[in-house]
Amino acid sequence: MAFVITQRCCNDASCVAECPVDCIRPRPDDPGFATAEMLHIDPDTCIDCGACMDACPVGAIYGADELPVDLLRYAEINAAYFQHHPLDTDISAATAPARLSREAGRLRVAIVGTGPAACYAAEHLLGRGDVEIEMFDRLPAPWGLARYGVAPDHPETRGVTAMFASVFNRDSIRFHLNVDVGRDISHTELLEYCHAVIYAVGASADGRLHIPGEDLPGSHSATEFVAWYNGHPDYVDRHFDLSGERAVIIGNGNVALDVARVLTADPDHLARTDIADHAVEVLRQSAIREVLLLGRRGLRQAAYTGPEFLALGQLPGTDVVIDPADIDDDVAAALSDPATDPTTRLKLTLAKEYAARGATGASRRIDFRFRVTPVALDGAGRVESLHLAHNELRESPQGPVAVATERTSTVETSLVLRAVGYRGVPVPDVPFDPGAGIVPNERGRVVDSAGTVVPGVYVAGWIKRGARGVIGTNRGDAEQTVAALVDDFAAGGLVAPRRDRDDLLALLSRRCPNLVDRSGWSLIDAAERANGAALDRPRVKFTRVQDMVATARAR
Repeated sequence: MAFVITQRCCNDASCVAECPVDCIRPRPDDPGFATAEMLHIDPDTCIDCGACMDACPVGAIYGADELPVDLLRYAEINAAYFQHHPLDTDISAATAPARLSREAGRLRVAIVGTGPAACYAAEHLLGRGDVEIEMFDRLPAPWGLARYGVAPDHPETRGVTAMFASVFNRDSIRFHLNVDVGRDISHTELLEYCHAVIYAVGASADGRLHIPGEDLPGSHSATEFVAWYNGHPDYVDRHFDLSGERAVIIGNGNVALDVARVLTADPDHLARTDIADHAVEVLRQSAIREVLLLGRRGLRQAAYTGPEFLALGQLPGTDVVIDPADIDDDVAAALSDPATDPTTRLKLTLAKEYAARGATGASRRIDFRFRVTPVALDGAGRVESLHLAHNELRESPQGPVAVATERTSTVETSLVLRAVGYRGVPVPDVPFDPGAGIVPNERGRVVDSAGTVVPGVYVAGWIKRGARGVIGTNRGDAEQTVAALVDDFAAGGLVAPRRDRDDLLALLSRRCPNLVDRSGWSLIDAAERANGAALDRPRVKFTRVQDMVATARAR
């Protein structure tokens, strides 16, 4: 019996290092790893040892004979990958990263952010030897998008946080939560206490459409909606009008699919997750029966991943609608071409199946519209309609480009959610590239406008590379940054801090009376879990900073 990787794969690649026969692909050093939607196990090489299953932080690996019914297709998906990419059976031993020499002394690093990129950076640093790490977050709760960005109906994906919590349960790492770097402590001050600072602050700004009516009431970013239903304290008081029968999501990436699922899911099912209580109450009153997802280009260019697209078709009481006209000659040619990669083939095959299935009369529907561009939102004081231009695709050196035609149409709707990407925001006292929305860097080393490396300053995650990739993508990204930092330290390129970590804690204690440390977070975590257990839920999140602080200080 071979093992099979399924939908929840986060591309963390923890399983790769554990496989004794090297049958999991792509590996972090393989060319396709950075863009891979998931990892795969070769069924012909797997020896059924189960090491990969034990290493998976999100429970995505099953024995082939133990696959749940809704995941049976993944045996075929794993096998198809290796039919297109035959396994190279030459096993090359992984090279362990060099550890810090004792002569270099203890390395002290501040990490701003506690999301996956920050946590992977801390994990890699801890594996290098004698290191002290200070982790900062503006909120009293850690884990960033793993807590506030993952859809509530994907609880296993949050499993990486349990891995981080276990790794970080040591004195060499300290949490400084409810501390705003740039306000409570400056970048310059951090370098007085640490050799280096890694900024892993993500990309919190939303992509804009830059069209008339974009800021009308009823038009929101998907980021706001996701943060609202996940209980983010900054968004708990937002209002979303779900009184209309149709919602429109602009974009068709995985975030768009998450939002579509939440809008069409049974509220009783969501109520058993860790979704915010205020969101469940609003969703119970929702009149939405149809969700449109709009994409500028065609089926072949859709941004969602195959696993998420597959899961969408298994929603009870919801039709997934694809216009049969979208299964055009281009789609047919790709499906008949043996050279079409498995990722594209899966998405096109699913689209063809959905188009053939058609509407079944379910009470809700998720309707995909391709080759359309929003040109304006209209309404008397709030969104009432969305005007669209219909596109044709033209080839360019960068691939197919959507070009608007004279054909237009109008969609009536009272709720529009923009899911057109994220952008980083400037970090105080750190160089920033407003065009790209990132901190400019070379392999994680921050550089100024002249391209000169800024000593002691590094980046990881979306603020480093832009908003792309899944949770596990941050692992290799963080490893690259940490390797640069450690090399600089070993070469004597980092200035030794003038003060120690106890001085830092004393400063923060004076400036931040509501500072939450790791023990305080443990109390918050335990209280949320206990509140959830009483209702047969994984947890009930605190959604107010003051409630988290009060719980953390209860000791």
